[in-house]
Amino acid sequence: MRDDVKETIKGRVDKCLEVSPNEISTWRIFKIMAEFVAGFEFLSKYDKTASFFGSSKFDSGNEYYKEAEKLASMLSEDGFAVVTGGGPGIMEAANKGATEAGGQSGGLNIKLSEGQRENGYVKESESFNYFFTRKVMLSFASEVYVFFPGGFGTLDEFFEIITLVQTKKIEPIPVILVGVDYWTPILSWIKDDVYGKYDAIKESDMDIYHLVENAEQAFALTKKLVK
Repeated sequence: MRDDVKETIKGRVDKCLEVSPNEISTWRIFKIMAEFVAGFEFLSKYDKTASFFGSSKFDSGNEYYKEAEKLASMLSEDGFAVVTGGGPGIMEAANKGATEAGGQSGGLNIKLSEGQRENGYVKESESFNYFFTRKVMLSFASEVYVFFPGGFGTLDEFFEIITLVQTKKIEPIPVILVGVDYWTPILSWIKDDVYGKYDAIKESDMDIYHLVENAEQAFALTKKLVK
């Protein structure tokens, strides 16, 4: 390739990397494309994957942290790679369980203005500027999605995944909710109001997700549902 052409390409790549995530610019498109390419290449190395979601605020003394760590360990020993958002809380617990079991432990981290700490148990990681590119990666990453209790981010991911399954934008993939106390009020609202009162979904839509109490039940259900 001619040197002048190389310099032109390099200049355009450098320009792309300089674009702020909030800047209105055509160069932003290339930055978004670069994140998609990097994300799909990162995930392609895993044969069978379980994605974990849940609160970033739970510490190692929290019961759900312990259950996430246990489940990740069990899945790793069964040949699953464990993928999380790469941060603290449930994400850390899952990466810890996978790493200490000798399994594959990946993190898809998000760059925030106030910073998000990547937990120390991530073996391989990819960072994203945009929530929506990261969300696409997490949405197309796995053979099973496991949701522990969490905040708005966790709920956003949960409704995103079940919407993608409902609308057949992705293949039916098991969605497992861990924690009866946390999830029951939400699922009751969906059943009694969203379905029962307003008829806004089909009854079969509620078969997309499965509620369990602990890691053992989640693992058993995964073994049953993931062929």
